[in-house]
Amino acid sequence: MKLRPVSAATLAIVRKGRGRPPSEQTKEQVTLRLDKDVVDHFKKAGPGWQTRINAFLRSAARRG
Repeated sequence: MKLRPVSAATLAIVRKGRGRPPSEQTKEQVTLRLDKDVVDHFKKAGPGWQTRINAFLRSAARRG
């Protein structure tokens, strides 16, 4: 196998790392049982339903 020099662009990607950059707000994975009609309400708006539930719960927590 003959090695070739790596381009500057490829080297920059390798140094940066792969995948999504770390978020400033960390999340915690939990298991939560919700009523089916509640989940259906958020799912009917399409993709991103878990994010919408999170935003709704955050809003309720700030009010509470």
